[in-house]
Amino acid sequence: MKIKYNLIKEEKNTKARLGKLETNYGTFETPMFMPVGTRASVKGLSPDEIYSIGSGIILANTYHLWLRPGEDLIAKAGGLHKFMNYKGPILTDSGGFQVFSLARPKDITEEGVKFKSHIDGTKLLLTPEKSIEIQNKLDSDIAMSFDECISYPAEYDYVKESVARTLRWARRGKDSFNNDNQSLFGIVQGSDYEDLRKWCAEELVKMDFDGYSIGGTSVGEDKETMYKMVEYSTKYLPSNKTRYLMGVGDPIDIIEGVIRGVDLFDCVLPTRIARHGNVFTKYGKINLKNAKYKEDFTPLEADCDCYACKNFTKAYIRHLVTLNEMLGARLLSIHNLRFLTRITEDLRECIKNDNILEYRSEFIKNYYGNQDYLHKKTTGQGD
Repeated sequence: MKIKYNLIKEEKNTKARLGKLETNYGTFETPMFMPVGTRASVKGLSPDEIYSIGSGIILANTYHLWLRPGEDLIAKAGGLHKFMNYKGPILTDSGGFQVFSLARPKDITEEGVKFKSHIDGTKLLLTPEKSIEIQNKLDSDIAMSFDECISYPAEYDYVKESVARTLRWARRGKDSFNNDNQSLFGIVQGSDYEDLRKWCAEELVKMDFDGYSIGGTSVGEDKETMYKMVEYSTKYLPSNKTRYLMGVGDPIDIIEGVIRGVDLFDCVLPTRIARHGNVFTKYGKINLKNAKYKEDFTPLEADCDCYACKNFTKAYIRHLVTLNEMLGARLLSIHNLRFLTRITEDLRECIKNDNILEYRSEFIKNYYGNQDYLHKKTTGQGD
């Protein structure tokens, strides 16, 4: 079946929405953060550990799975869910972000994008039709349109041409889409130009996608600009369909995105920083490699209910991290993913109680102190 989004409640002071998303592999409430399983695996974690974190859905990457092991092998295994033995919902991206990071401007044509494989240098071409074909074979619950991912900042005329191409590619992808059990999202582009975001969103809505994604953010702009990009997109999207902000995983960005009407988020950030010994906490990020944690026999966070915090101390996990023991990165990944999932759980309660702005104020006070976070640069989406 196609996914079904049910809007349960809108917060009275903001655009925040409490919703329920029904899929072939389970139902979950939104807002929700998606752990990233780039190569059909959330780095270092088993499916059972992902379930314990409380995330309703995960993401896998079309580009990487196309190259290895190949979409045909995964289809032969019975689809992505069976291949990786994951019993929950899965969303696949289009591969566009990775492809555009490998391509030269002259290799972007109306047909698609020519680039060289990051594995062996093989020359490849990814088109809107090919991206959809791969995702149809992967058989994820939600697939993404193939869009043009541009850098920030960009000149207005270039962005306008890029949006026009993204819309043509969206139509081509939708026309070639061929999986009745899968849903397809269109992707809103337009950089930081509201009229272009409006145009892109309204044209995609006319094509009647199953949901809508917001792309072109978290690519080096400051946070204030990113939040404007989100606002410029969500205000033109229908209330009865899912909205997904791509590649965003900084805690405050999730909160600000929800306030602006976003339902789903994903990012490699929580697992990437975990592999370097960094930890999300209520009072900001900490680096466990710091010597002051050598004899700290308290949990990563006192009120956290994750496996790492319930069973181990900072001193022990620091010991693992400094010796590059795999368990250290695994435990920090579990905690960081649970931290973001707990934020979305808190936000759902705040929407029910109409107090999301108070929650944001308290979070900022604890996490940032007196720091100005709005002018911090956003971080990239890639793995």
